[in-house]
Amino acid sequence: MKNKVNEIQVSYKENLKASLSIKCSSDANEIIFNHWDQNTIGLHESFKIMLLNNSNKVKGIYELSSGGITGTLVDIRILFAIALKTLSTGVILVHNHPSGKLKPSEVDKQLTEKIVKASKFLDIAVLDHLIITPSGEYYSFADDGIL
Repeated sequence: MKNKVNEIQVSYKENLKASLSIKCSSDANEIIFNHWDQNTIGLHESFKIMLLNNSNKVKGIYELSSGGITGTLVDIRILFAIALKTLSTGVILVHNHPSGKLKPSEVDKQLTEKIVKASKFLDIAVLDHLIITPSGEYYSFADDGIL
């Protein structure tokens, strides 16, 4: 009797051509804020990634996690699995602060540093990490020079 193993198949299907281009943090904020569920942005924290092609055009947005009032768990293995599967060359990290507070926590900074360090091995650029609030305000790690 032969040993049996699972067959692995990797596929990616692009339904829409990337057309929205990111030139600055306000472009990214406008797109992600309009994409966010306005019924939950002030309720609980979520973490999403904006996937970009080599021209910084948005390929899509993927929600990595949805958590509690003060935090959410991010598995960076899943983050990079999605980026690799979609053949993305860049990502923008985004999470919301339901409290409306724009200042990144130490955990936010540590997570960003960990993701940036891992991204270098895979040649995937982390272009920014945005914190967004229910009012539409945002904080950009890149604009603040801590990315």
